[in-house]
Amino acid sequence: MTVLDCSAHAADLLALAGRLPRIPRSDLHGFLDAARTAADALPAPLAAALDDFGDDGNQDGYLLLRGLPVEDDDALPRTPDSTPAPVDRPLLNQEAMLAVIGRRLGLHTGYRELRSGTVYHDVYPSPGAHYLSSETSETLLEFHTEMAYHVHQPDYVLLACSRADHERKAATLVGSVRKALPLLPEDTRARLFDRPLPCCVDVAFRGGVDDPGAIADVKPLYGDPRDPFLGYDRELLAPRDATDVEAVSVLSKALDEVREAVHLVPGDLLVVDNFRTTHARTPFAPRWDGRDRWLHRVYIRTGRDGRLTGGERAGDVVDFVPRH
Repeated sequence: MTVLDCSAHAADLLALAGRLPRIPRSDLHGFLDAARTAADALPAPLAAALDDFGDDGNQDGYLLLRGLPVEDDDALPRTPDSTPAPVDRPLLNQEAMLAVIGRRLGLHTGYRELRSGTVYHDVYPSPGAHYLSSETSETLLEFHTEMAYHVHQPDYVLLACSRADHERKAATLVGSVRKALPLLPEDTRARLFDRPLPCCVDVAFRGGVDDPGAIADVKPLYGDPRDPFLGYDRELLAPRDATDVEAVSVLSKALDEVREAVHLVPGDLLVVDNFRTTHARTPFAPRWDGRDRWLHRVYIRTGRDGRLTGGERAGDVVDFVPRH
């Protein structure tokens, strides 16, 4: 299953949201603990879909939940124009859904160097944003595995939509390694499997290391050779050897061939398997009228490799450790 219509459960989900503290940022740990209790009471079809996805993912590398409770546009605050959100901002329906659904999957994690170490991120267009930032709008945000260079890489990226872009052109692109792998020649698979390649560190994390041009080591394919994990970033992965450059190019083309476009609308929540996919966002034109595209993002960690060092409680914030 890739897309699940949750509209029939809207009333039950609103009731679950009503169990949560109204000001989540005033005590985020307590808020997310309450969300874990609520997650046990999710409607059975939704709970089963999340559990199945958490156990083994799927071929497409994402799960799209549609028809979740969301405020009418007029009832929403203006789309933010600064970050982080005010501590006293009341809970929004899609933030509640991220809490409950995220806790069914694992632990919400913040990253100290990113967005002032906050756990909930507002994603909105911002004038003059860095071209690699999620706050860009009029340029393509290229394919990337979120924080592939980070030891504490999130297992899942969750994006919930309160407002779509005005023209509904923005698409989240997802490329699944499970779909791309059959397109890779055996020599490419062998070259990239378990092979550490240089990868630049995103500008947001460079303050945590001595070298402003910090380099990590990222393996494009690793884990089970028959069903590998993916570590890919079109802008930051920087192979030096000519054979590695060619192999990464072949992988890049395969991911483009299998990519899917997801157009998020209000009430959608997208769960991206961050160990088996790369994702991107297409350009759109903001109007700067207070009703531009507004997503909410959280990162979920599970310790799928059997280890979870740092951030053992939902709502914890971890420090940057580059992969080597």
